[in-house]
Amino acid sequence: MIEQIVFWVGSTLFIIGGVFDLLASIGMLRFPNFYVRLHAATIGAIYGAVLPLIGVSLMALGSPDIPGNYTIAGASFVTAIILLIVAPIGSHVLAHAAHRSKSVTWSPVIDLLEEDEKK
Repeated sequence: MIEQIVFWVGSTLFIIGGVFDLLASIGMLRFPNFYVRLHAATIGAIYGAVLPLIGVSLMALGSPDIPGNYTIAGASFVTAIILLIVAPIGSHVLAHAAHRSKSVTWSPVIDLLEEDEKK
């Protein structure tokens, strides 16, 4: 009984991750500038990849008939944790590099980073 519940929770997370991937891809197409598109890409990377990986991990734990289910679950979970750590850092570095190189045309109301650089 508990194995079925774990399997269905994993399946639900897998489907929710697919919805986030779809929303992130629509955001990548519709958003106006680099920074907002970078936000959509990060949402897709975090929620669109981490949730399905955790879902696969739970589905593997809920399927004892699959050989190597603990290996699949462990590898999926570790990959999800690594991606959860690396994706926000990567997007922050990209945004910072784009801002410093002034390669993206952007006219903010207040630019605190530029004010700090002038000091």
